[in-house]
Amino acid sequence: MDYLDQINLSKIPQHVAIIMDGNGRWAKGKGKLRIFGHHNGVTSVRDVVEGADKLGIKYITLYTFSSENWNRPKLEVMAIMELMVSTIHKEVPGFMKNNIKLNAIGDLDMLPEKCYNELQNAIEITAGNTGVVLTLALSYSSRREIVRAAKNIAVKVKNGELDVNDINEDVFEQNLFTGDMPNPELLIRTSGEYRISNYLLWQIAYAELYFTTKLWPDFRKEDLYEAVLDFQKRERRFGMTSEQVN
Repeated sequence: MDYLDQINLSKIPQHVAIIMDGNGRWAKGKGKLRIFGHHNGVTSVRDVVEGADKLGIKYITLYTFSSENWNRPKLEVMAIMELMVSTIHKEVPGFMKNNIKLNAIGDLDMLPEKCYNELQNAIEITAGNTGVVLTLALSYSSRREIVRAAKNIAVKVKNGELDVNDINEDVFEQNLFTGDMPNPELLIRTSGEYRISNYLLWQIAYAELYFTTKLWPDFRKEDLYEAVLDFQKRERRFGMTSEQVN
């Protein structure tokens, strides 16, 4: 089925967040090491970003490596970090050609120096691009992010930079890692798991959730189109009635 032809391009979600799950299981199913799945997951990222650009989606945020992932076997973590370094280095020319702006959120200072430097270099090189904003959530924990925002606000109040009575949802959002982008309207999770896994907990308060059994290395832009089409069939009421929003 050609989902692209059915999509209403005037009702495209501006921000799509994705939990890329299933790399390890995909590799295991083929009798390979887990890192083989991570390698093939890069192809999915490239294809999905291309699809997002075609639809006019402005922001794609990928759950790339969680704070909890540091607890995985050391060899796998090292392999993922090496893959990240080589992938970012290889992808920069493509980012420039396709006008993609790279961004990253999370406790980036926990990354190995080589990985951190490669990431920052790519972010600086692509900073002037005006197409899709591709954000990698790295060493990311939504709970830590919320605590960090609360601490930042507390310091501002203590220093007299902010009155406690002026604290509201907008002020809180400005102190999150995602303060300069709109909240996701659509959250996609692959691999058949039905949980959020500490990802963008504040930001997805009113996001539409889409779950697919596809493992991430098998996910392509056609699957993104299917998710967007499903999104467009939903009625988004934000606490109101159907009569109020229609």
